Amino acid sequence: MSRFVAGVVSCFLLLTGAFLLWQGRAEEPSIPKAPPPRLAAATPTILSPIPNAPSADPKSKEEKRFARADKDENGRITLSELVEPRRKAYAKLDVNGDGKLSFEEWAVRTIDKFDDADADKSESLTPAEYATTAPKRKPKPACSCG
Repeated sequence: MSRFVAGVVSCFLLLTGAFLLWQGRAEEPSIPKAPPPRLAAATPTILSPIPNAPSADPKSKEEKRFARADKDENGRITLSELVEPRRKAYAKLDVNGDGKLSFEEWAVRTIDKFDDADADKSESLTPAEYATTAPKRKPKPACSCG
């Protein structure tokens, strides 16, 4: 009896699969025809004249950077003009004042900075503690005059 039922079910599945294959043949997609081209307007459209655009700043980013470094504005940057802005930061690191920055001087400053930031003295920095080590940025002036 079970063979008979299995045979009937398999025949039914075979006929269902054949029917689905026969119904599922691919058809050519129908592409709509292109619309007819538009005819040009009989009267030309008159456009209003474009107003003068504001002139762009002729200085490039590099030229502005050069102008900031050229303190005496003579068109040349000397070594002293290039080094002077960094002198104060270097002097803070040069503890013994010999004009040379040794690894020990740098390490002492770095360790002190780490100890100051480690508020809970866990010898590791949390994200909030690490954020305190970021350099302080100067606020930009509200106007573009300086």
